[in-house]
Amino acid sequence: MHSMKVEDFMRRRPVVFTEDLPIEVAVERLLQSHQRGGPVVDANRKVIGFLSEQDCLAAMLRDTYHKEISANVGDCMYRGEVLSVFADDSITDIAQRMDTKKPKVYPVLDDATKQLVGVITRTDVLGAIDQYFQDSYRRR
Repeated sequence: MHSMKVEDFMRRRPVVFTEDLPIEVAVERLLQSHQRGGPVVDANRKVIGFLSEQDCLAAMLRDTYHKEISANVGDCMYRGEVLSVFADDSITDIAQRMDTKKPKVYPVLDDATKQLVGVITRTDVLGAIDQYFQDSYRRR
């Protein structure tokens, strides 16, 4: 199972955000994609933060309560260190990391450039492990 790599199961066209994107547009993208959150990137596709459904919910409730003009992603996103993985990491290693860490979506970075190349979710990792076991059962 160590030969199964993140790049084989990651989402290559994930929902991503920029800091200046209106929160309503970000929410619409999340709802259409069924993705729980996504990385916020700069012009060079470097991850500078993360926007979750929880961040969006808090911002929209606040804006509704105060009847204010909408926030942008940059006003709501998480700006700390974003837990990321690399495309050539093994699915097993990622699954073990997901067991101890809480994110449901991990940005996938290119090893050389550290640019965003996709995302991998818990569902994607679970599907990869399931595929491994299904293939093992068929070989018996």
